[in-house]
Amino acid sequence: MWQTAQSYQGVSSSHAAFAASPGQDCGPFRRLTCDGDHIAAFREAMVEAGVGAPPEVVPDGRLHRFRGEGDRPGRLNGWYVLHLDGRPAGMFGSWRLGVAHTWRADGPPPSEAERRELRRRLEEARRRAEEEQSRQWREAARRAWCLWQQARPADPRHPYLERKRIGPHHLRQRGDHLLVPIVDLGGRLWNLQAIAPDGTKRFLRDGRVAGLACIFGSLAEADRVGVVIVAEGAATAATVREATALPVLAALSAGNLEAVARGVRRRLPDARLIVAADHDPPGLEAARRAAAAAGGEVVVPSTAGADFNDLGVAHARATFAMVFHEAPLVAGGAA
Repeated sequence: MWQTAQSYQGVSSSHAAFAASPGQDCGPFRRLTCDGDHIAAFREAMVEAGVGAPPEVVPDGRLHRFRGEGDRPGRLNGWYVLHLDGRPAGMFGSWRLGVAHTWRADGPPPSEAERRELRRRLEEARRRAEEEQSRQWREAARRAWCLWQQARPADPRHPYLERKRIGPHHLRQRGDHLLVPIVDLGGRLWNLQAIAPDGTKRFLRDGRVAGLACIFGSLAEADRVGVVIVAEGAATAATVREATALPVLAALSAGNLEAVARGVRRRLPDARLIVAADHDPPGLEAARRAAAAAGGEVVVPSTAGADFNDLGVAHARATFAMVFHEAPLVAGGAA
C-alpha cells in the first residue's frame, strides 16, 4: 500500500522526441529483423530518458506498465505504447517521475497522411496514459480518505514528534505511524505520508504528490498576512510555523518545491513568498529554482547540512524566527 518517499523531479509532464536508428528499408524478408531493430531502439530511448525499460517490449499499440527505474519491487510506474505498423512510433514515461516522451523511427520524410496518423496515435497514447494516471490518483485518494477517517489525532508523545521537538498540529496517527495529509491548494486530500517512529517515510502507492503539500495554517491566512513560506519536509514546516506563526506549506521533497511555489504564486499573486531551504546541495538548488520560478526569496540555515528543524532543536527558535519577518530579501537569494 505504501511507497517509499522519493525526490520527485520533473513534476510537470515533458515531451521529448527520440529518433531511432538504423531506419533501413524493410522488405518482406527483412521485416522481423527491422521490427527487432525498432524495438531495440525504442528500449534504448527509454533507458536513455531515465525511465527504465521492461525485459520485453510488446509492440501492439496498447498501454503497458512495467517496473520503472527507481521503482520499488511490485511497483509499476513505468509505461509505454509502441506501434510498428506504418511508421514505427511510440510513447513512454514514468508516473513516479511525472515525465512522458515520444519516439519515432528514422526514415524518409513522412507524407502528410503519415504525419496525421502519427499525431493521432501519439495523442491516443497520451490520452490513455493520462486516463490511467488519473484512475490511479483517484483510487489512492479514496484509500487516503478511508485511512484518514480511521486515524486519531497524533499523540504529542510520538517518538518522531518528540525527537523533532514539534507539536502534533493537524497530523493524525494510525497505530504507531503518523499520517501527514497531502492536499491540493484547494484543500482536497489526495495522498498521505506515513512516518514511522524511526522516521522512515512512505507515500501511498500510486498516489499523487506533484504540486501538493501539507499546509500548516491556511492560504486564507497567508492572503490576510501577506506572507507565505514553502519548506521541504513536514518537520521543518512545523518548526517554522511554530517559530513564526506564519502559514507554511511542506512540499515533502526538494523536487516538489517548485511546483508548490508556482501553485502558491498563482493563488496569491501579491504575497511575499519565502522558500525555507535545507542547507545541502540538492535543497539549495531546488529552493533557488523554486524561488526564481515563483518570484520568491530563499532563506537558508546558517549551518551547512542543516534544515530549520535541526536549528530549532539545537537552538532557541527565536534565533531564526525574525529572519522570516524582516524586510524582503533579494529574489532567489539567501539569508
